[in-house]
Parts: sequence; structure tokens; C-alpha cells
Amino acid sequence: MAGRLWCGYACPQTVYTEIFLWIERMIEGDRNARLRLDAGPLTSRKFSLKSAKHAVWIALALWTGFTFVGYVTPIRELWAEVMTLSTGPWETFWMLFYGFATYGNAGWMREQVCVYLCPYARFQSAMFDKDTLIITYDRERGEPRGSRPKNADYKAGGLGDCVDCDICVQVCPTGIDIRNGLQYQCIGCAACVDGCDQVMDRMGYPRGLIRYSTQHALERKLAYGQMLARAFRPRVLVYTAIVWGVIVAAAIGLWVRVPLKVDVIRDRAAIAREVEGGQIENVYRLQIMNTAEAGRAFNIRVEGLPSLHVAGET
Repeated sequence: MAGRLWCGYACPQTVYTEIFLWIERMIEGDRNARLRLDAGPLTSRKFSLKSAKHAVWIALALWTGFTFVGYVTPIRELWAEVMTLSTGPWETFWMLFYGFATYGNAGWMREQVCVYLCPYARFQSAMFDKDTLIITYDRERGEPRGSRPKNADYKAGGLGDCVDCDICVQVCPTGIDIRNGLQYQCIGCAACVDGCDQVMDRMGYPRGLIRYSTQHALERKLAYGQMLARAFRPRVLVYTAIVWGVIVAAAIGLWVRVPLKVDVIRDRAAIAREVEGGQIENVYRLQIMNTAEAGRAFNIRVEGLPSLHVAGET
């Protein structure tokens, strides 16, 4: 129903990439400034800007690794260990691992993760239909595209609203041209929508040349309300029922679960034997697993035979 809103707004890869790009813009400047900086020779200014950017990136990446490990090791204890350089080998490994993954994915690979590594776009394509909300380009309004002066009578020249500025391509994190139609690389982030709307504002044209819409809405010229009314179609209702079924089943499973697991296994290496006092000994392995969040104490006893008792630590 909502297309790839997860990819565009909630996916950690997208969120961290945007954070890293924001840091890059704050330190090195806008896109044109960064292009000039990259194309220029290595000067002290270029070296200092690049070093500052990567230092902030690495600091943020290591902080991310620290917070991830903090889910397993109590965060206050972990902080004290980090401050005294006394973290354990596994804690150190996982902090560096998550830090390196964050630095590499968000700082260097960026959209390549979405295009080549993430399976989400592949399997979600099987769930799309012509009423799925996607980023669309209004071809009927925009074509034929072409540059023109701001106040020119472009209609008389046979042009559409698209000024062919390629802003939509430049701001796209995966580098696609949305004017070529829906592509699996599109993550639905709407960066092209914002960029195009800014151009439309400068040219004095209506917004929405690139916008969230559906294929049916474009083909049939549906109003916004009509487009939303088609959202609750059989496919969506079936998917919704499946999701709620899974949620309810999981909730019931958690509600009725017994917060205790007990395994009693006889020791196969030892047979019944007579011990001091004429008693018969059988060896069993007893394993108790407490699945509750709070600590619990258990008393162990046996019943069924006269003089039957448990020997050993309990």
C-alpha cells in the first residue's frame, strides 16, 4: 500500500547515510563545493576538511558500535570499561565490527548497499500493483522536456513542464532517473520530489511534476481522494490480515508461555548401583532454565517411592 516508505524514511541504512551526508555538507559544503574540492589538488585546506569529515564519521560509527554492544553488556559498565581501556576481547571486537560496518556502509558504500546488497527491493516487487504508492513522474505533463528561459512561453514551443535540469538525478541517492519510470533501485525517499518542487517554484510552475502517486492515478487521472480510496483493496486487506494474524499469534504465545523449562536426562554412562547404607543410586542430569526476566529460586523434590530423596547440590 505504502510502497517503500520503510526504505526512504526508516531504514537504518538510509538514516545513517543521510546523517553522514549532512556531516559532509556541514564540513565540505554543498554539492558544487564538494565537487570542486575533490577535483582540486591536495592542499592543507583539502586535507584538513577531509580529515575532519572522516574523524567525525569514525567517531559516530564507533559510538554506534558502543551503543549496539550496550544492548548486551550493561551500558554503564561498558562505558566504565571503555574509559579505562579494559573492555573484553569480544566487546572490543563487536564495537569495532559495528563501527566499521557503519563507517563503510553509510560513509562509503551508501546507495550501493540498497542496490546490490539489500533484498528488500527484490521481494517487495512481488507485492506491488498499480495502486501501490510510489514516486512517479507525470510524463504527460512533463514531456517533451527541454530547457527554456524562466518567463518563456514554453507551451508555444511545444515543451512540457520538465526543464531537463537533471536535479532529480543529482539528488537521487541511488543515481536513477525517475523520469524513466519505476525502477527497483528507487527507495522512495522523495529527494527527487523536493528537488523538482524547488525548480518548479523558481520557474513559477505548479508543484507535483514528480510526486507520490500510483500508476492507476496517473493513467486514469484520479483525484487524490479517489487514489486513497483504492488503497483498501483485496491485496492490502489480505496482507493486513496476515500481519495481524502473526502479531496476534506471537502475542498469544508470549501470554501463555510457561516461564520455566526443565530437562531431566538420565546419565547413560552410569547404571543403578548400591551405595553406602544399602541405598540404590540412579544418576540424572537436571537442567532448569528460567525464561522470566526476574531471578527465581526453585526447590527440588522427588516423590513416588519410600525413602526416595535427592542427593547432590540443589
